[in-house]
Parts: sequence; C-alpha cells; structure tokens
Amino acid sequence: MSNEITKSTGNTKIGFTSFITSNAITQKINSIVGNEKDGAKFIANIVASVQANPVLKECSNQSILSCALVAHSLNLSANPTLGQIYMIPYNNKQTGMKEAQIQLSYKSYIQLAIRSGYYKKINALAIKQGELVKYDPLEEEIEVKLIDDEEEREKAPIAGFYAMFEYQNGFRKCVYWSNEKMLSFADKYSQSFSRKVMQDIIDGKVNEKDMWKYSSPWYSQYEMMGIKTVLKNLLSKYGILSIEMQEAIEKDQAVINDDGTAVYVDNDNDNYVIADAEVVDKKEIKEVKSLDEIE
Repeated sequence: MSNEITKSTGNTKIGFTSFITSNAITQKINSIVGNEKDGAKFIANIVASVQANPVLKECSNQSILSCALVAHSLNLSANPTLGQIYMIPYNNKQTGMKEAQIQLSYKSYIQLAIRSGYYKKINALAIKQGELVKYDPLEEEIEVKLIDDEEEREKAPIAGFYAMFEYQNGFRKCVYWSNEKMLSFADKYSQSFSRKVMQDIIDGKVNEKDMWKYSSPWYSQYEMMGIKTVLKNLLSKYGILSIEMQEAIEKDQAVINDDGTAVYVDNDNDNYVIADAEVVDKKEIKEVKSLDEIE
C-alpha cells in the first residue's frame, strides 16, 4: 500500500491533513480497514495524534501513516487518549528528515497477551521504596507490602520493577529488576539516556527551559518505560507469542519503511525533538469525531 500511496501523491511534501484526506489516501485506507465509516474513524484518530503533538506535522506524512497502519494491523488505536500506541517524532540524520517512530505502551502488550488466549493472568508495575519485603529469584517468589495511600505511593521513589504472567495451564513466570538494574539497562542500550543527566534532572540541576533537550521517554516517562521494559523482556524470553505479539515486538520503537520493514532508531539527545507522546497533556487533545471537524 505504501508504494501505491507514494505514487498517488508524488514526492512533494504537503500538509498532513491534505495528505490524509485526499481521495487517493482515503480510498486506500477504506479498502484496508473495510468500509468508509471505519476509514473515517481511522483518519480521525491519526489527526488527533498529530494535533496532540504538533511536531508530528514536520514528520514525513508516510511515516505517520505507517505507524497508524501498524496499530491497525494489531487491532490497536492510534488515538493518544487511549494510550495504546504513540508516534514519536525524531530527526533522521541519515535522511535529514523528521520521521515518526511507533512506540507501543505496556498496556498494549498486556492487551495483546490477554487477547492471545494463552494467559490466565498478567501484570507489571513499579515497586516503590519500602514496599519490597523479599524477592527470591531462584524460586521466583516475591513478597510486597504496597503503600496503602495512593497519593503517598505515587510520590514515593522507585525501588524496582516487577512483571509476571500465568498461563491457562498454570505455568507461572515472574521477574523483578531493581531500579539500579533498570537504570544500567537504559544507560547501556538507549543512546538517548544518560544516568548522569537523569540524576541532574532529579537534583534540579537542569533548567526548565532546557528540558526539551532531554525529552526521551526514558526521562519524561521513566516509570512507564521501566514497566514496559521489564514486561516486554519477560514476554519475549519466556512467553508464548501469538502472531500479533511477534509483530508488536518486531515493530515496536521502529520507523516503518514503505515496504513494511522496520528500522530501529534509538537516538541521541540531538535526535529527539519532543517528549514521548504519552506525556502530552490530554486536556489539550481535541477529540476528532468526524472528518467535518478536521481543519
């Protein structure tokens, strides 16, 4: 489909709204999603994402559409209010263009796992300081006493991250990563993250006006990234993966090429141009219910 769309619209960069509402694109979308009504909903969700993150307008139209098509193939919504997938703008230094990278949330992994029918139970969360009583990695047994007060718990520092699943047949697997391990993991594998910078941000040494330079989701949504990382790691190593889950792991945190192949782009600080879409103030998101509302 991507190649056909490129041929239909040419290589000239046009506004995203003009691109997504053109006859050639809407017809192709309708043929993929099944009908005109669902096609209009699909387009409205993409427009809502672009409105929520204005920098997406600077990305190639095709990369934005490709993200949404991957979400559709996984039966997930691109609407940012649902928090299932996010489109993250980044600067591709090789092409000199801004492109949209698809990123699945931990909620999507849980949904896909449950949908597969293999899992009886699945969960992942951050463990706060003072909550962990003990963890036995040999027997994979954990004892936790959660802070009762939700507001107090929200403010408490993170001690680690826990994820577990149980199959329908009773097989159970769990894992706990200390916060130290998660920080080391992010520092090693994410070019956009630095433990030193993270500590400077925590200590208030980074000026508020300079925070845009450190807008990697590892900074802006560390807890959510930690939960997703430990869950994704557990599922990819020990979980039964449905076709949908395999595709999710393959396409997560990638830019999708015209031919459907995935290019993984873990960028340095200069490449990220806006915070993870998950932290966009949802009060600022205008819900688009029909094409008539598109400006």
